[in-house]
Amino acid sequence: MSSTDEISKVIRIKLVTVHLPSEFLNSLDELVRQKRYPNRSEIIRVAIRDLLKEEFWGQQKNVYNGTIKENAY
Repeated sequence: MSSTDEISKVIRIKLVTVHLPSEFLNSLDELVRQKRYPNRSEIIRVAIRDLLKEEFWGQQKNVYNGTIKENAY
């Protein structure tokens, strides 16, 4: 079983298709070539997670038993 299959089972990953400019893909491929990320999908997941942390989750108060709980991502 691949690591992507394992991740999908744990956090229920869905497939999303996006259209990106060639320049974006070239830059993503360069990051993978430099071994900074294992693949394009991981780069995009990290970018979306960071955007959501800043733009969305950071605005919500996540309270559990009177304490602030960190988001899982």
